[in-house]
Amino acid sequence: MIKGLQLRHHSADEAEGITDQLVDLYLDVYAGCGEFYSEERYRRQLDLHMQRAGWKLVTATVDGALVGYIYGFPLPPNTRWWEGIHEPVPPGFTQEDGKRTFALSELLVHSGWRRQGIARALHEDLIGSRAESRTTLLARPDNVAAQTAYRSWGWGKITKLQPGWEDGPTFDVLVRNATGNRTDSSG
Repeated sequence: MIKGLQLRHHSADEAEGITDQLVDLYLDVYAGCGEFYSEERYRRQLDLHMQRAGWKLVTATVDGALVGYIYGFPLPPNTRWWEGIHEPVPPGFTQEDGKRTFALSELLVHSGWRRQGIARALHEDLIGSRAESRTTLLARPDNVAAQTAYRSWGWGKITKLQPGWEDGPTFDVLVRNATGNRTDSSG
């Protein structure tokens, strides 16, 4: 592992003081990827997500500098997470009770720190500590590096989802059981 790498858990209250750093890293990672990845939209998303019950953030720093982070939250019974999902999906797939599914919303690593195990360390630290029976995330189909990493970490594609966000891309819906076993439904 990287010398000086520190992982730290944050609640929403604890993360308030580093919001600008989180946004700056997001903008750096998604520079040139289009209007959907704008500062304004991401600040709104981050603010809404931080208000979710059970929201958790894990940051990765090296010598005090933020080099990556991951965050997510449990899906409540009335979640809008699944809006825009492409059918068919397994029966009951989108039914939530607040304890069934943890939604991994962001996993980012600064470009200068990639391919050094930071993303995997963040992923295992957050996902490995969850009590939910499954975790889900939305990944761009064209993000080959992320798709490859997720598959190697036990994620499987279920379907696609087009969120209701203006100019939002279509994502692959990936799921990982608590045991780390892949749950593929489609290719």
